[in-house]
Amino acid sequence: MKLHHVRVYRSEENLAREDQLAYAIAEVAADPVAVTDEVTEMVINRMIDNAAVATASLTRAPAVAARSQAEAHPFSPGSTVFGLDAAERVSPEWAAWANGVAVRELDYHDTFLAAEYSHPGDNIPPILAVAQHVGSTGADLVRGIATGYEIQVDLVKAISLHAHKIDHVAHLGPSAAAGIGTLLGLDVQTIFQAVGQALHTTTATRQSRKGEISTWKAHAPAFAGKMAVEAVDRAMRGQTSPTPIYEGEDGVIAWLLDGPDARYEVPLPERGEAKRAILDTYTKEHSAEYQAQAWIDMGRKLHHGHPEVTADSVESIVLHTSHHTHYVIGSGANDPQKYDPAASRETLDHSVPYIFAVALQDGEWNHERSYAPERAGRADTVKLWQKISTEEDAEWTRRYHSNDPAEKAFGGRVEITLTDGTRIVDEIAVADAHPLGARPFAREQYTQKFRTLADGVLEPAEIERFLELVQRLPELEPHELAGLTVTAKPGLIIAADNPKGLF
Repeated sequence: MKLHHVRVYRSEENLAREDQLAYAIAEVAADPVAVTDEVTEMVINRMIDNAAVATASLTRAPAVAARSQAEAHPFSPGSTVFGLDAAERVSPEWAAWANGVAVRELDYHDTFLAAEYSHPGDNIPPILAVAQHVGSTGADLVRGIATGYEIQVDLVKAISLHAHKIDHVAHLGPSAAAGIGTLLGLDVQTIFQAVGQALHTTTATRQSRKGEISTWKAHAPAFAGKMAVEAVDRAMRGQTSPTPIYEGEDGVIAWLLDGPDARYEVPLPERGEAKRAILDTYTKEHSAEYQAQAWIDMGRKLHHGHPEVTADSVESIVLHTSHHTHYVIGSGANDPQKYDPAASRETLDHSVPYIFAVALQDGEWNHERSYAPERAGRADTVKLWQKISTEEDAEWTRRYHSNDPAEKAFGGRVEITLTDGTRIVDEIAVADAHPLGARPFAREQYTQKFRTLADGVLEPAEIERFLELVQRLPELEPHELAGLTVTAKPGLIIAADNPKGLF
């Protein structure tokens, strides 16, 4: 890997295009380096993972609304939309939109956490939509996805957005544009312009993930993917972008991030170096914010090992954890909504006190039952929930930011004090499904996740058809890419139920 040094430049310094971060990203995207077998296998895993969580979201309101918008934009050749028949095609940017919402709605797919936070699987919907539209091969699609993951992970490693209350999808617009550029075999200059446009149009505040969290949480990454598709289209037509988009004195870094004195070092592959970043990412066993994954596993463990821990027997529970967990999904956020039984699903998904309480009581986590209003409002749950708080621990914060995979951690230490004075202390570093966890995910777990979430939503034959096809991904011919979607059971999706809007 090569470190790309990034700082802010005054206009009169006239930073050469070739020295700009967006150009370096474009050079990585245009490099025709082969994809390794290991990366190809992981791309297939994540295609399965995305399809699983999208399938489970097909009847949820955000996915229904986004899909109905996409259906208002039929196009030929076009792209497929999760839930609809593969013969029904829409414009690729609207397919990226609808599928992006379906994938993100349950907050249940892959993650990468470093200086910033991300769900790199959000790159797949826009890249797949373009691949279907233009008639790419499966091998082309694998190359594009590998680039999308590489660029997003590299940006996430180096540049914090949340520290300045900028939403993390600002790294997704450029990565998806770069991935599409790789897919299409575009030249460096065109990808450079697309990356700049994608970044310029996808910077927004983090209010979408603060306080009362709305349905826009699922739409934000889909919007970034849609903007990436449109940015590539404009760049291919010869249109240019604000330059330098990162380093300019009125650019993103100077005014939205660390300011005119900022210094970043972004790691990017050397020319000819394989794009392997997807291997650094990890998926979710549970439908909840990633920093809650390990705490769900800890709650499950304590449920079975300490049945004496109940809402009545507990005096207090303190989760000693990282800065991010404490301030974003913990009591350090100072969001009263995180303790509100009437809070939205999106808010409960970002409340580790609630999540830990339910996991501790139930010994499981379910993407529907665990968020049901009657579950959140159960008296003994509310009583226990109010006794749970988080505290930042410097060592867990250090491990969270460690570059050593062997010590990088997303959990913490739990201290339970019972009313009789008994103390129960335990700790967990990573989720059970993490590559270093108790039960790491492999192909078997990805396919089982898909089967479980597709049960009752897809016909059994459709489940098997998709799994057989996606596992042949690198061999697929252009006409077969249309099959990389799922069609819901008859009667599950009814057009008359679509919400009405402008289109």
